[in-house]
Amino acid sequence: MNIEAVTPVVLKQKRYLYEWYVVGLCMVAYIFSFVDRQILALMIEPIKADLQITDTQFSLLHGLAFSLFYAFMGMPIAYLADRFSRPKIIALGVVFWSFATAACGVSKNFLQMFLARIGVGVGEAALSPSAYSMFSDLFPKEKLGRAVGIYSIGSFVGGGIAFLVGGYVIDLLKNTQAIELPLLGAMRAWQLAFFLVGLPGVLVGLLIWLTVRDPARQGIKADKHGAPTRVSMLDCLRFLRRHRQTFFCHYVGFSFYAMALYSMMSWTPAYYMRTFGMSPVDAGYMLGIVLLVANTTGVFFGGWLTDHLAKRGYQDAAMRTGVIGAIGMVVPAVLFTQVGTLLLSVGLLVPAMFFASFPMPTSAAAMQILAPNQLRAQVSALFLLVSNLIGLGLGTTLVAMLTDRYFGSPAAVGMSMSLVIAVASLLAIFLLGKGCTHFRQSVQAEQSANH
Repeated sequence: MNIEAVTPVVLKQKRYLYEWYVVGLCMVAYIFSFVDRQILALMIEPIKADLQITDTQFSLLHGLAFSLFYAFMGMPIAYLADRFSRPKIIALGVVFWSFATAACGVSKNFLQMFLARIGVGVGEAALSPSAYSMFSDLFPKEKLGRAVGIYSIGSFVGGGIAFLVGGYVIDLLKNTQAIELPLLGAMRAWQLAFFLVGLPGVLVGLLIWLTVRDPARQGIKADKHGAPTRVSMLDCLRFLRRHRQTFFCHYVGFSFYAMALYSMMSWTPAYYMRTFGMSPVDAGYMLGIVLLVANTTGVFFGGWLTDHLAKRGYQDAAMRTGVIGAIGMVVPAVLFTQVGTLLLSVGLLVPAMFFASFPMPTSAAAMQILAPNQLRAQVSALFLLVSNLIGLGLGTTLVAMLTDRYFGSPAAVGMSMSLVIAVASLLAIFLLGKGCTHFRQSVQAEQSANH
């Protein structure tokens, strides 16, 4: 056997395995990120009762707290990720948000919980922009959608696990008023849940720090001396301005898409508990299974469809996939809160969640394909800022405000969801449809500029 001929093959296999190991480990971190974020939704009623807060205040804990962190720290972290070790930045972010999740468990009032939830918001601010940037250096463009899709599955695996774990903890401690812990005193079931899901994330952060190396950055422009050119936030803003129509349609279109998704993920537990009398345990188990099946397959299919369309020559493959997903989502997402039986409602929720998951890989792939290497993390961070402000911060709060202020009854949360989802979905279809043309023009302009 010719050893010299075998060695490159072995090295190629090791590199292939390592690349997917990085994707898998980042996906595990993403799972913990969404577990820590989503578990709040299932425990809405005991938290509201113990902290004496309204639906609107609860929506601020669930949505705006994350958005505030992005507003202040998302871009600076991404700026660092475009210059320094991305794995180290991810690892520090994972450890930080894990301790912040545990801090939610010791919160005694609305303000303390709000500040702790801002700390949890560091998760995606540190994780996703750095991860997207690494993937674009590890994989060619025709495989990027699949890599981002597998990573994005972590969001809904995390959401599903949050519902399942939350339901299990509530069931386990349903007959227990409180548990005495050293130093912390009496802890209720919902407080213990934050400890159980938060602290294990520290181990994930350590594993990323120790085993993942920062990949060589591909396609970096060099100066006349061959040294990599440095880019600033101002360069990022110039790039966005040059393609302002494309990024407006992308940022705002996918943000309205996210508004529909986050409205469902945040308020569906409350809807089923209030409308059909489900217990938190039953709602947690049922919704956990829905997210693990419908949303994860939706993310994977969205990534696959993006790659499939790209191979067929569609330069706007990622944007086109977003339009297809939004069209598929709108009808079942609006109707699942308007039917009279639980079985029919869940039957509509499954396709709604499937199509609502498409933006996770497609929005990220579109940014990484268009943006230059040194700007990818910043472009991603700005999108996550806009997406979280509109989708998570504004969307979840609009549902709560309609319920509290317009309808004046917690039982009307289903009608509030339908109204928000209908408007958000139609705006997403319109903007992403317009964005396909602008995206093709931007890709062609960048290709011409680089030749």
